[in-house]
Amino acid sequence: MWLNRYKVKLFRKSRVICLSTLIFGYAIANGQEKILYKTTNNIELFIEKYDPPKKTNSNQYPAMVFFFGGGWNKGSIHQFKPHAKYFSSRGFVCFLVDYRVTTRHNSTPFESLKDAKSAFRFIRKNATQYQIDANKIVGVGASAGGQLVAAAALIDKYNEVNDDTRISAKPNVLVLFNPAIDNGPGGVGYDRVSNDYQNFSPIHNIKKDAPPTIILSGTKDELIPVATVKKYQSQMQSFSNRCDLYLYDGAKHGFFNYHKFKNYKNTLQKTDEFLQSLGYLAKTPFVEIK
Repeated sequence: MWLNRYKVKLFRKSRVICLSTLIFGYAIANGQEKILYKTTNNIELFIEKYDPPKKTNSNQYPAMVFFFGGGWNKGSIHQFKPHAKYFSSRGFVCFLVDYRVTTRHNSTPFESLKDAKSAFRFIRKNATQYQIDANKIVGVGASAGGQLVAAAALIDKYNEVNDDTRISAKPNVLVLFNPAIDNGPGGVGYDRVSNDYQNFSPIHNIKKDAPPTIILSGTKDELIPVATVKKYQSQMQSFSNRCDLYLYDGAKHGFFNYHKFKNYKNTLQKTDEFLQSLGYLAKTPFVEIK
């Protein structure tokens, strides 16, 4: 009797695995590892890692590091799991980063940024162990997560006291989904960062040699105006930095998430092609996701 029950459970589990594979349209990454990257004030913060399905010990891979959105108040690494599974299937080692947010940790946006920098430093420090190229780390973020990724690249302030600042916290490439890149007066989060925006807001800290960037945003985004992302692109280009911008007509905040499948698929394709153009991926036609 118990053996039959076990077989039924195993069969059901197999069906779930097969269904997941069909839904995503590509192989699920080999192994999924939970890694402690930081402990602060008795708070343990973890990264979830996804390896390429056919990862070999002799190869070195580019990395993608994902930061969820939620206004530095809430959010979950689950937001970018579909993206991590896809890009690990394309040959990236992918990391989903948990960081401090107000509802879970009574934290501020500044502490969220410290965690983002700690995560990039941890991954770069352990590049050999994770078989990644320390000079090919792609930072990916949505909304407030996009702010964290861009700020890690552009802003020197807000480092954890125990971090080894000799290790760079700057990602080499940025992928930003409706990013909260303006935190100045009238921008996202100004009520929380106040006059510190000058040392926190990415749009106020653009400089020469900023990482190549792609921004994907909606024309009806209620939080991130089109004028803001266009201004960001213009300022990046004024320093001869690459900044590709894709605007999705009628799309609102969070338009790119997996449950908005058509937009999810299209933004995935645009990101894939952008990374191909930088040499981070082999130049191949985009594989249709069903």
